[in-house]
Amino acid sequence: MPKSTTDSASPATPGQPPSILVAEDDSVTRRLITFKLQREGYAVVAFANGEELFAHAAAHPPAIIILDLMMPIQDGFSTLRQLKDRPALTAVPIIVLSGKNSEEDIVRCLNAGASDYMVKPFSPDELVVRVRKLLKP
Repeated sequence: MPKSTTDSASPATPGQPPSILVAEDDSVTRRLITFKLQREGYAVVAFANGEELFAHAAAHPPAIIILDLMMPIQDGFSTLRQLKDRPALTAVPIIVLSGKNSEEDIVRCLNAGASDYMVKPFSPDELVVRVRKLLKP
């Protein structure tokens, strides 16, 4: 079951905040990301693995996705490919947030369709700025 204060995620509609889906297996990091983004007024639904995130995203396309790479059940690379292969989700911006900092991993994600890549440890304030930038009309 997702950890969230919202029932479902969907793109921003008038009067509703933009929805953000987060896949992060570390519960402390997941809670930090959720807290920071909710404080900024976003609707956040968070998951511990890519499989859960993908299932939710397929039913409720979000405004943006934040995706860890190293997760159980389904990793971020597989999830990224699945998301970008689904026509309803190809335009959804994805920020990869990972401890993997090799040029090869970064280039692989960007080539697979990620909009941005941040290396852990990360600044939560910088993440908020990057989200805001990607959601600008």
